[in-house]
Amino acid sequence: MKVVEIITEIWHPNVDKNGDDCISDKYGYEKSEERWLPTHTVGTITITVISILADHNGESPAKEWKEDRNGEFKRKAARRARKSRETAFE
Repeated sequence: MKVVEIITEIWHPNVDKNGDDCISDKYGYEKSEERWLPTHTVGTITITVISILADHNGESPAKEWKEDRNGEFKRKAARRARKSRETAFE
């Protein structure tokens, strides 16, 4: 079940190339109190997403930045940052 999709192009260790989140409860290395519960609200999900974006989880499968052997991630991130600066005030 997709909970969150990031639609703005972003390079982050917890967001895969398709914009899907890589919240730890999907992959089994989280603490039991961090797992998804049906009692979560839009507010608690929003807080979780903000926390993930602010403080990444290096164990996430979307760790393109960590496994970048040929520098492609850095080039893509630099291009995206440049594009963002150029379009920031349009």
